[in-house]
Amino acid sequence: LAGTGSAVGLSPFSSPCVPHQLRGLGRTPRTACKISRHRRNHSQHNLTLSEFISPLEQTVIKEGCLLKAKIADGGKKQRKNWTTSWLVLTGQKIEFYKESKQAAAANLKAGYKPEWVDLCGAHIEWTKDKSSKKNVFQITTASGNEVLLHSDIDFIILEWFNAIKNVIDRLPKEKTNKSRKNEFKLARSSSSELLSSFEAESKEPKAENRRSLIFRLNYSTSDTTDKNRVKSRLKKFITRRPSLKTLQEKGIIKDQVFGSPLHKVCELDGATVPKFVKTCIKAVEDRGLDVDGIYRVSGNLATIQKLRFVVNHEEKLNLDDSQWEDIHVVTGALKMFFRELPEPLFPYCFFEQFVEAIKIQDSKSRVKVIKDLVQKLPRPNYDTMKILFEHLQKIAAKENVNLMSQQSLGIVFGPTLLRPEKETGSMAVNMLYQNQIVELMLSEYTKIFNCEKD
Repeated sequence: LAGTGSAVGLSPFSSPCVPHQLRGLGRTPRTACKISRHRRNHSQHNLTLSEFISPLEQTVIKEGCLLKAKIADGGKKQRKNWTTSWLVLTGQKIEFYKESKQAAAANLKAGYKPEWVDLCGAHIEWTKDKSSKKNVFQITTASGNEVLLHSDIDFIILEWFNAIKNVIDRLPKEKTNKSRKNEFKLARSSSSELLSSFEAESKEPKAENRRSLIFRLNYSTSDTTDKNRVKSRLKKFITRRPSLKTLQEKGIIKDQVFGSPLHKVCELDGATVPKFVKTCIKAVEDRGLDVDGIYRVSGNLATIQKLRFVVNHEEKLNLDDSQWEDIHVVTGALKMFFRELPEPLFPYCFFEQFVEAIKIQDSKSRVKVIKDLVQKLPRPNYDTMKILFEHLQKIAAKENVNLMSQQSLGIVFGPTLLRPEKETGSMAVNMLYQNQIVELMLSEYTKIFNCEKD
């Protein structure tokens, strides 16, 4: 080909075998023909990247072992993970190996791909807020990568900082040539991909890519400022936000079923017993009286929370829907309703009186005192309590099937329906009284609730 070129008077760099990106690199037509032959046979891999890398990149300035942590890739934050790396600093980049370069050379032939950062347009600075370690500096590349380097030995990390800074200072501040990212891809690709990559590099980068790069650079450098601005705005929002009462009065936030006082829920439903309580009781009596461990067995908490959300945000509730087919989800939601009442079904001011009543030794006197206390309850509490205990009586009546006795129901519902406003004394003793009160009211339901006409 050289003879042919000279015969027709062609310059070595105007030969059709030489890609226009390689002209001016001082290559002979013989090298160009190697490339041409490789284009015809992709199975040959004799072409090496070193033929296209400038002497500046091949010159090793410094190498040694440091701790490295990559905390951002292209502007996207990454979890910090310190690893020991063998660094090789050249006139334009830093290569990171898992072992010394001599040992890595064998791996490189087998397809080992070292990580590296381009120092052209990069920024280097000491940092204290990115790591609890001392002697840490950060390198931020033009493509938005951020790398932390560290050594416990002061003079070693100082030498590395100065060596890298000198390289960065000698390089141009802005990248005007090829994309280093694409150039690094050439080292990992076959020779055919190398040629096509050179052709792609000659094209003008798209406008949206330039805007994306500018955004990443601005984001990386102004990250701290943005965080402070967000904190300031958040503080202003919290101090100026309206109260829950104001939002409820304006109708922005509606009163919810779960977590609202019992009388408020009754007012919303226009009744003395919450509609949700009646709906749950009906569903359990329709398909749960014979279920083993009803009210004792817990339903799926995620499904219960989903039911809770539906009740709080939707007017209509159909417990016959297939998503609520597990009756333990319904019983779990009903127990959660009573547990989340701001004041329990047995009001706080009655707690001590009920405890004193259950301590009475004479059974007739004990029932009479509890009956009198029940009569004094607010109407929503009384009516809700009456319909609930009537329902629990039906559960206990099928004890031989569902294995839920009055005592078992007392254990389940005692702490839920009856609790002190402030824990005083022994919690275990209080729980014993709570269980006994519920159990007594179930066993003496007719005597306690039959005095008031329905």
